[in-house]
Amino acid sequence: MEPTECLQDARARVPRIDPYGFERPEDFDYAAYEEFFSSYLVVLTRRAAKWSRLLRRSRGVRRSGTVKRYVRKGVPLQHRAHVWMAVSGAQAQMDRNPGYYQRLVQGGGNPGLQEAIRTDLNRTFPDNVRFRKSAEPCLQQALYNVLLAYGRHNQGVGYCQGMNFIAGYLILITKNEEESFWLLDALVGRILPDYYSPEMLGLKTDQQVLAELVRMKLPAVAALMDGHGVMWTLLVSRWFICLFVDILPVETVLRIWDCLFNEGSKIIFRVALTLIKQHQALLLEAASAPDICDKFKQITRGPFVTECHAFMQKVFSEPGSLPMTTITKLRETCRAALLAQG
Repeated sequence: MEPTECLQDARARVPRIDPYGFERPEDFDYAAYEEFFSSYLVVLTRRAAKWSRLLRRSRGVRRSGTVKRYVRKGVPLQHRAHVWMAVSGAQAQMDRNPGYYQRLVQGGGNPGLQEAIRTDLNRTFPDNVRFRKSAEPCLQQALYNVLLAYGRHNQGVGYCQGMNFIAGYLILITKNEEESFWLLDALVGRILPDYYSPEMLGLKTDQQVLAELVRMKLPAVAALMDGHGVMWTLLVSRWFICLFVDILPVETVLRIWDCLFNEGSKIIFRVALTLIKQHQALLLEAASAPDICDKFKQITRGPFVTECHAFMQKVFSEPGSLPMTTITKLRETCRAALLAQG
């Protein structure tokens, strides 16, 4: 078969719209994706069988060594919402607060909050058919409700750009507004504290923590950055704010989120370090600040990040040891330095 015929055959098998409603880009490599997914499907089938047995045996999903191992190897789509709700504590919060979400949605006031959210609705996933006004149902209304309820629930945060993408992913997976609200609360309120507050101190702190981890583990990359005066904020702020949404492929993001909900924010550092370490040689070829920025965009594309199962295996091996005690100490130091700067 000619290469063109192979590509046409792959296109015929891989739909133009992915399972989550996103349109595949014009330059999408159908042949490479078909090759990857045919092997990944075997992994998914095996994982689904193991998860089904685990869920039948236990009355509920609780954090344990077994669950941690299973989550790292991937949560099947049909179980994802249930597992996320359980391991993040969102289910317990929802059970303790019956009717709370509905009361928030129906509450009055907050015109500024409403306007800020409405402004971003059309900017949220324009390449996703389920968020278009022509969709039935259109998920823009569900997104608006979740963000409005959260802004009223956590008035110290209100609404911050970036939260729309996170809430949008939650709605796509849970297909349930109330569950999406409580998962957003788990992320913004507990797993990523101060990422989305007006000062964004938690976000700024963690970007500096990543800079220090790179200095410790990949000193040549740190020296490159210092030599060209490139701020880490310029390169990785969207990685942290959007939790890799719209940066890495959807399935890869969801595999990262499986671990994020179960193990917490340390996974963000592991992913970032893996991307940088795997492409260290490419990054070190950069000869200017714009070149560094361009190469940081390049490292979030291609087969390495598309092949999500192999990628996640690298995430837990490539950066080496990363104890939470180290991250906690770095956070304390970086936070103090940021506060001292005023």
